[in-house]
Amino acid sequence: MSANLPYSTLINASHHAASVQPGRAILTVLVIVLLAPWVSAQFPVEATPQPGIASLEYGSPLPSGEFSPRLQTSNEVTSKAASTSAGTEVPVPADLKDLLENGGEPSSIKQLKLLERQNQFVATRGSACTVSVQIGPAQGCGVIITESGYVLTAAHVAMRPGKNAQVTLSNGRTVVARTLGMNRNVDAGLMKIEPNQNNGRPWPHATLGTSKNLTPGMWCIATGHPGGYDPSRGPVARVGRILRTRLGAIETDCALIGGDSGGPLFDIAGRLIAVHSRIGNDVSENLHVPVDFYGTSWDRMRAGEAYGYLPGFRPVLGVTGSSSGPRAVVDIVKPGSPAEEAGIVPGDEINQFGETGITNFEALKSAVSNTMPGERVPIWLRREGRSIRVVVEIGRAD
Repeated sequence: MSANLPYSTLINASHHAASVQPGRAILTVLVIVLLAPWVSAQFPVEATPQPGIASLEYGSPLPSGEFSPRLQTSNEVTSKAASTSAGTEVPVPADLKDLLENGGEPSSIKQLKLLERQNQFVATRGSACTVSVQIGPAQGCGVIITESGYVLTAAHVAMRPGKNAQVTLSNGRTVVARTLGMNRNVDAGLMKIEPNQNNGRPWPHATLGTSKNLTPGMWCIATGHPGGYDPSRGPVARVGRILRTRLGAIETDCALIGGDSGGPLFDIAGRLIAVHSRIGNDVSENLHVPVDFYGTSWDRMRAGEAYGYLPGFRPVLGVTGSSSGPRAVVDIVKPGSPAEEAGIVPGDEINQFGETGITNFEALKSAVSNTMPGERVPIWLRREGRSIRVVVEIGRAD
């Protein structure tokens, strides 16, 4: 782990990361403080829901040690285990209570130094439970939230239920996890580290907070493994503030880059408040899944159910065919679609899509819906009596 971990930061647009020297840590926070009035002016609070998810019920908190009232009898996670585990929560000095609850700029050098020190504590604890996740060639992050090894991540990182994932801890050790379910309406995903990989010891895990009362101006710390796990650097931490909150997403100025998706966002008390999702229209618009949505989605995700679509991220292949026939025969290939680019033509009979056997067009539609935009999927088809393999990159639509 990098000795300068708490104040690692982004250094250029080529998606590299470096650690800021400890002597420059106060300057890092001071720059954010000085920019705060400009940020507030440029990014006013938005109360309107994001288009496409207005019908979602806002998430409920994940109670510490449990995940919904219906899981309180679970033998896997108990309140006793939660109470005896350190987690990531850090006591907040009295002089920082107002910044914790309301945000804003430090009012003195003393308070600024306290904030710097607090952020260092949170970043150090948070990095211990921030993991790098690799599924095939795809790479992202996750955050362990229980001693038994449940991992919150982004839906697009987990991809689909039942996938094996390589999880790399902050010390470089790798273990195997299995993807469970996804609430793709908000990009929430769940995984679990396979048992018997830690010699009976509990996994380091985050202290669960709530996203219910977050407001613009609150301070936060993002951790992750941008670009994948790097043993010479370790996890990277970025300090920032909440710019706005809306239904289904929290927006901050904690810069995210490739590989950060699925990592944790903490408040300055070290409590998990969100999970990294994606970059918005600007590099300063970084979107995170509010942690409370994992509470309302917990039962379905733990059962391995994947459902919904993030607005603008519905997976698309670009073919049409008859739903009543016994085979998946392509009638029309849409011009400019992923199917056309892969070389699929009308008359092709699709027999296999990735790991899924295809018996009719409804099965094909179901298989496509279980992918993520940008995913490359091999397709086996028959054309004029010949078996052909093509690879398609799944597109996206609203």
